[in-house]
This record gives sequence, C-alpha cells and structure tokens, in this order.
Amino acid sequence: MKPGLRPGAEASITVTVTPDMLATFEELGAVHPLYATWSMVRHMELACRKIILPYLEPDEDAVGHSISVTHLGPSRVGDRVTARARLLEIRGNRIVCAVEAHNENGKIGEGTQVQVLLPRGALRQPSDPPPATVEERRR
Repeated sequence: MKPGLRPGAEASITVTVTPDMLATFEELGAVHPLYATWSMVRHMELACRKIILPYLEPDEDAVGHSISVTHLGPSRVGDRVTARARLLEIRGNRIVCAVEAHNENGKIGEGTQVQVLLPRGALRQPSDPPPATVEERRR
C-alpha cells in the first residue's frame, strides 16, 4: 500500500433512490417500496472503497470482509441518500471503516465495514481476463 493512508480519511457517495434499489428478492418479488438494506450496504461499501483506491499499488486489491450495519430509517424512490465512510484503523491487511447513511430526514444507517488487502493475483483464476489497472478502477 502506498504511504499516506491514515485514520480519519473520509469518502462519500450520494445517490438518488431508484426502483432498482428497493427491497426486492428473486423468489419473493417486491417486498416494500423502500430503499433496501442491501442497497444501503452497497453504497456504504463503495464509500469505504473510495478511501483506499488512491493508495493501492498496481499489484494490490481489497475485498469486502465483513460489515455490520443497522438500518435506522426509510428512504423512498426519489430521496437522496449520502453514504459516508471514515477510516478508523488499519490492522495488518485489514482496513476498518465506520459507515453512516443519511437522507433529507437524518441518519438512516450506521455501522462498520472491513476490507482485506490482498495481492491482485490471489483473486484470479487462470482463465480470468486480466484485471483492470488502478487508473481504470477509478473511472
């Protein structure tokens, strides 16, 4: 990992809730017309990834290892949601972030997420296409 990544680093993503972000399951169909917990978690993890991307070496990548999140309040189609991540600590190859999500009415989710730093080759099968470069992943 490149030097400079320190606790306190932050990143965020803001999205407008769309129908594909609602609680829907393959077997059950639509559950309710609200922003799904899995959509919130996806956006939280993206915010965490944005923190570390500038510090990855070309031969490194990170994978989601664990997430513990509480969904505190609803969002509906058209609501703007901002997921924020703040780096808490780096423990060996584990990168731990605090995560929160907010909409116009306040906090809708909170928790922690852990990513594990690995050599890029550890994630590939021999038949996989070559991985994107760090610059391509930032696009």
